[in-house]
Amino acid sequence: MSILILMITLIFLGVFLKFLHLVLWVPWRIQQHFKKQGIEGPGYCPIFGNSREIMKMTIEAESKSIPFNQDILHRIAPHYYQWSAKYGKTFLFWFGMKPRLAVADPEMVKMILPNSSSDTFDKIGFNPLAGVLIGQGLNGLVGEKWTLHRKIASPAFNMERVKAWVPEMVASVVKMMEKWEEQSRGKDHCELEMQNEFHDLIAEILSKTAFSSSFEEGKHIFQLQEQQVGLALLALRSVYFPGFRFLPTKTNRLRWSLEKQTRDSIRKIIRTNEKTRDNSKNLLNQLMSANMNELGQVLEVEEVIDECKTFYFAGKETTANVLTWAVLLLALHQDWQSKAREEVLRVCKDNEFPSAENLGHLKIVGWILDETLRLYPPIANMTRKTTKKVVVGGLNIPAGTEFYLAVAAIHHDEEIWGADAKEFNPSRFSGTCSRHLASYMPFGLGSRICIGQNLAVVEAKIILATILKKFAFVVSPSYVHAPVMSFTVQPQYGAHVLVQKILNED
Repeated sequence: MSILILMITLIFLGVFLKFLHLVLWVPWRIQQHFKKQGIEGPGYCPIFGNSREIMKMTIEAESKSIPFNQDILHRIAPHYYQWSAKYGKTFLFWFGMKPRLAVADPEMVKMILPNSSSDTFDKIGFNPLAGVLIGQGLNGLVGEKWTLHRKIASPAFNMERVKAWVPEMVASVVKMMEKWEEQSRGKDHCELEMQNEFHDLIAEILSKTAFSSSFEEGKHIFQLQEQQVGLALLALRSVYFPGFRFLPTKTNRLRWSLEKQTRDSIRKIIRTNEKTRDNSKNLLNQLMSANMNELGQVLEVEEVIDECKTFYFAGKETTANVLTWAVLLLALHQDWQSKAREEVLRVCKDNEFPSAENLGHLKIVGWILDETLRLYPPIANMTRKTTKKVVVGGLNIPAGTEFYLAVAAIHHDEEIWGADAKEFNPSRFSGTCSRHLASYMPFGLGSRICIGQNLAVVEAKIILATILKKFAFVVSPSYVHAPVMSFTVQPQYGAHVLVQKILNED
């Protein structure tokens, strides 16, 4: 009996010592490793790291609105804003027991992002509770599986194919503007919440062009995903404990229900598409076709569903929010709104709407969208990790270190963009001045750059130009400026704008 007790004691002691090693010794050793290289940061808290501090900073930042200016880093990335002021642009913090190196140096970013499909840098896996939102689509895949999915999906987003969808985009915008005209009938103007308007618009366009489904079918999927967003954000901001996703908690049961409904809805669209399939080159046909690569490989139905979830969510969020911020910025800066409208009226003469043929002539509209993406990048930060020891920016980085790439901080950096970095100035994109490759990356960088970039840019340009031809807008007195980092940077309380029909366009 005494031998058994001794053995049990030794086992518990071994487990306890291993626990202390992982929870205390390893983090301390990593901190010392970086400290010797001049990199410091907030102190490590066992198990939780700095997660609680980050949550506290975020809650505090989101509790207060700010003046309507573009100095927003302290609100959308409060932990980076505060810690970089104290420790410098590159510092070490902890997400749970994982070390994260914050980086806002374009040269370091250029070494990491373009190589994030290599055997040195890799994506950080989704928290399982958050990953449910977009499934195992391109955003979450790595290695050979990512390569195959990317290869199959890419042709659906080449520029010529996207331009072929322009007439349907314009038709959807015209339909939305007719609704605005009805709302403003008999009045000087009407007040609209632009975020909802654009989310509904992009939902309709994506449903028709990418998935050949009705607006109502697409809208139902978007509504299900919107319910999942809050749950996924909560998971992303928390430390995940293995196995928790399998517990039948109230929140998990809701996650399971929403996930089942979403997959069932997409599966229904796939079945309908199989029955009525034509030769259209929409995304869904692309994903389901067997002729997309020389290997003749195809995706299983569940894989197609995962990709559809990704594109339904990411496709809507990115474009809708860029348009929302662009309209708000033009509503605030009437001079640029006038310049853009003059260009649209000059390019789209008589009663013509923007088309694929005159898209390239809408240069000022393009500058405005570029500047909007700089000030309000859809993703304020990106994360990666090292799979082996590596030297980045002269720093020796241990294997397993995670990177927090501060995209918004780089986009607002006065050393890169000048003294007016936090001001709306589209003319900065009018010239051919050379900038560092990683100084502007609203859609990412390298091999994993957003696959839907062409679609997002064309959509936004067509939609904004079409609206400017018919309507003028100013900021509503009810608008509250409160940018927040959800899955994308968006207005916390909506985007309230006063919209007025232009009576004399010529």
